[in-house]
Amino acid sequence: MRPEARRQALAILALSDPLAKAAQARSRFADLTDAAIDPDAQITPADPLPGRPPLPRLVPAKSVPTRSPFTPLGRAALLHAVTHIEFNAINLALDAVWRFAGMPRAFYRDWLRVASEEALHFTLLREHLVTLGHDYGAFDAHDGLWAMTQRTAHDLTARMALVPRTLEARGLDATPPMQAKLRKAGDLRAVEILELILRDEVGHVAIGNHWYRWLCDRDGLDPVAHYATLAQRHAAPRLRPPFNHAARLAAGFTEAEIALLT
Repeated sequence: MRPEARRQALAILALSDPLAKAAQARSRFADLTDAAIDPDAQITPADPLPGRPPLPRLVPAKSVPTRSPFTPLGRAALLHAVTHIEFNAINLALDAVWRFAGMPRAFYRDWLRVASEEALHFTLLREHLVTLGHDYGAFDAHDGLWAMTQRTAHDLTARMALVPRTLEARGLDATPPMQAKLRKAGDLRAVEILELILRDEVGHVAIGNHWYRWLCDRDGLDPVAHYATLAQRHAAPRLRPPFNHAARLAAGFTEAEIALLT
């Protein structure tokens, strides 16, 4: 009998081997049933931090150099940065599953699906990176995505507002320009992988939007006004254009919310 899904999410989160973590995240979603989910389990881990490999070395974001896709090393460094984002995205999805009790089972199904798809993204990017002569861990990286996950560890509404629908939504805006550069650099496999990631990330941001609004409705909060409060409280980054209007609409943002970004 498989372990209860939320406890297993914590066990997978603790794995330090990225390949094992990705494989298990995909396997756990593939055999998921509602009976395996206990929404009310109170889980107290000895260490809630995610397992990580010794590399990449984590440095402040300003210490990560600008990456140009028009040299072999620069292209590898750029794709390594995206690979690192996808690794962190596995962790944040698993963290949402084990940490927040008392939600509908659909919440846990959604985030285990996200973990599975992020694991596929990580695997595809890492495999492509190897064809360029580098592996995950070869370049320094920063930890901005996980830092916000930690800052929202005790507030599920803030987590939904500021991780999937803020930090991850930045990927909707950044991906098409990155694809254009990689296409110009001749890396059509990277463009193809990013197209798959963009499609899935629209769904992930939509999940964040759905559960953010569900929580606001439950608690009698105005989603737009409360978002501004949460962004200030948790020092969310101010987003800068250009914005991927079509992808944001597909991910569940309203026209009014997109207008506020500008």
